[in-house]
Amino acid sequence: MSQAHSVAELGVPGSMARDQLASGSRQSRQFERQRAVTELVMSAGSVRIEDVAERFDVSLMTVHRDLDELESRGILRKTRGVATATSTSVIESSDVYRSSRQVAEKEALAAAAMDYIEPSHAIILDDSTTVMSIARHLAGKAPITVITNALALMNELRATNGITLLGLGGLYYNWCSAFMGPMTRHEIAQFQADIFIMSTAAITNDVVFHQHLETLDIKRAMFDASNKRVLLADHTKFERQALHAMVPLRAFDAVIVDDGTSRMDVERMRNKGINVVVAATPHTHRSTHAHRGTDERSK
Repeated sequence: MSQAHSVAELGVPGSMARDQLASGSRQSRQFERQRAVTELVMSAGSVRIEDVAERFDVSLMTVHRDLDELESRGILRKTRGVATATSTSVIESSDVYRSSRQVAEKEALAAAAMDYIEPSHAIILDDSTTVMSIARHLAGKAPITVITNALALMNELRATNGITLLGLGGLYYNWCSAFMGPMTRHEIAQFQADIFIMSTAAITNDVVFHQHLETLDIKRAMFDASNKRVLLADHTKFERQALHAMVPLRAFDAVIVDDGTSRMDVERMRNKGINVVVAATPHTHRSTHAHRGTDERSK
């Protein structure tokens, strides 16, 4: 059994963690706190619950609510005053964990994707945390209609002026905070949107892959219900593997990658006729604008 760590043994000072949670709505603070707790438990293996409360300067009751939520998603276990991480694969599937990965790259991809959205468009957005980064940019494209199965996106956009929000129902999956299943697919089939923007778990041999069949079925339905399709994929997607194949990259009207993607990958895709857009991340010295591939296609 792994030993629980004390505050003195943990890497990030408690004051830093508290500062990160100082602003935003109650719901946003809760999500950010749960994300930080997930990172903490993953790095330490196990942490005493009292130390979590001290680190984030919240009550034990608040910490227990957060841990109960994370436990319900399969991210950790609570036993005898200690929070313990579950398997890495389960944690990495959760939206709480994924939202903390490649943050700068996701922001760059989201900014580049806005070139494909026009006022009056009806757009479908998937439940990926990469696409979630688009939410803060959408007000500038109003009036638009957003169709999504992602609860986090619904909560983010529900009070945004100029956005007509169509929330897809169905069976709620807590681990990804999204609605999926036959009911969701039926609702998607009633639409024909201007554009579908999605991300993916992995890219292998220039084919999009997903780990969960439920996710794959929903994204295929969204793909079929749209006139144009745009894929957002940071460089780590080319280093990963997943179980279920969806579609080849050439099926997308644009594949937007960050500038951390290897030149060899970009050149290979372009040689296959794939319209690759390279988005510069804020930490680089390159132009802040996305560089479009020369082979722009429409469907």
